[in-house]
Amino acid sequence: MARDTIYAVSSGPVPAGLAVVRLSGPGVRFGLETMVGTPPRPRVASLRPIRDRNGLLLDRGLVLFFPAPGSFTGEDVAELHVHGGRAVVAAVLAALADLPGYRAAEAGEFTRRAFENGRADLTEVEGLSDLIVAETEAQRRQALLLAEGGLARRLRAWSEDLLRARAMIEAGLDFVDEEDVPASVIDAAVREASRLALEMGALIEASSFGERVRSGFDVVLLGAPNVGKSSLLNALARREAAIVTAEPGTTRDLIEVALDIDGYAVTLVDTAGLREAAGLVEREGIERAKRRSADADLILLLDDGDEPLVEPPSGVPILRVCTKSDRRESLPEGLAVSSVTGAGLDDLRRAIGTALGLADRRPDALIVRERQRQGISTACLALAGIQDTQPPELIAEELRRAADALGRVAGRYGVEDLLGEIFSAFCIGK
Repeated sequence: MARDTIYAVSSGPVPAGLAVVRLSGPGVRFGLETMVGTPPRPRVASLRPIRDRNGLLLDRGLVLFFPAPGSFTGEDVAELHVHGGRAVVAAVLAALADLPGYRAAEAGEFTRRAFENGRADLTEVEGLSDLIVAETEAQRRQALLLAEGGLARRLRAWSEDLLRARAMIEAGLDFVDEEDVPASVIDAAVREASRLALEMGALIEASSFGERVRSGFDVVLLGAPNVGKSSLLNALARREAAIVTAEPGTTRDLIEVALDIDGYAVTLVDTAGLREAAGLVEREGIERAKRRSADADLILLLDDGDEPLVEPPSGVPILRVCTKSDRRESLPEGLAVSSVTGAGLDDLRRAIGTALGLADRRPDALIVRERQRQGISTACLALAGIQDTQPPELIAEELRRAADALGRVAGRYGVEDLLGEIFSAFCIGK
C-alpha cells in the first residue's frame, strides 16, 4: 500500500524569522505542482509564490526538491522556506492538510523513514538523536561521529569480515574434496575470528567513557556538616543553587547542578553532611549521600581544617579539597579553594577534568549506549570462544551468532520493540 505523504515544521517554534516546512512521501510532486507550480530543479532553491489548492496566495518563499532515492528519507522530499509568522505557518500547514494523502508527521517519522528505507542504520539514528540534544562540545563531537556513520562503518566492516570467514568454513564443509579449496580454510577462519574479537574488545574497553560522555559524569561533594560543600557548589555553578547557612545540617537532600568542564557534561552533586544525625529527615539525607557517592565517577572530599574528615566509600576516585582557604593561616599541600574569594576554583576545575580523564583523546569511544555495548559484547564473546580444535560446524555457528549480534546493533533485524522508544524521543519534523 502507498504511504501517506507527511509534513511538519522542521525549524523549531514560531514566530521566527524563517520557518522550514518539510514534506516526504509519494505525493510530494503533486503537492509542489499544486502549491508552487512545476517542481524546481533537484537540490536548487527557487523563489516561488506558495498557494493553496484554490489558488489563494499564502506567502512567497524558497522551495527545494530532493527526488528519491537521493534524499534524507529515501523518498521524494521537499522543503518550503516561508516567513516564520504564526499566521503564515498555520496557513501553509492547513493547505498541506487539505491535499489528498497528506497528514502531519509524528515525532521522529522522517528519521524513521530514513531508517526503514536504508538511508541510515540504527546507530546513525541514535547519533542523530544525541546530536539534537547535545549540550556540550564533547557530546556534539561524539554524536556527530555516530550520526556520520562512525560506528556503522565499523559494524559493516566486521560483518563483511564475518561473512568471508563463514564462507571459508562452509566452503571447507561443502567442497572439501575440491582442489581449489585450501586445506587451511579452518585455520584462516579461526585467525580472522581472533582478530575481530581483539578489535571488538578494544572498542568495548572504551565504551564506559563514551556512555559517560553522553550521559554526563557524576562528581559528588562529600564531607562533614559545614565543611563548605554548598558554598563550593554555588561557587562552581556561579549561582545560588543551594541554601548556605551557619546551621549544621542545612542540606538534607541531593542538590545537582550541571557544569561544562573542558567541553564535557559534569553533574556536581551536593550532599548532606556526614555525621551521627538525630532527625529522621537528616538521616535519610545522609543515606542518600552515601548511596550517590558510591556510584559517583569522582568524589570531592572536602576538608576545612576544623571538622573531622569523613570516610569515603571504597572503589571511587577521590580528590581531596581544602576549603575556606581565605580563613586559614596555613594550608596543606594540594588543592585549596575559597568559595568567598574564588581562589583555587580554576585549579579545581582543571583537577576535576584531569581526574575524570577528560583530557585523554579517545577516538574509539564509539559505543555510547548500553544496547550497543551488549550487542558487540555478545559478538566478541562468540568469536573469542572459537578454537581451531572445534568441529567446523560449531565454528560456523559461532560466526553466525556474532554476525546476528552485530546485525541487531545496526538494526537490521530483531529491534522492532526498540523502534517506538527510539523515534518517539525525536522532535516533530525530524
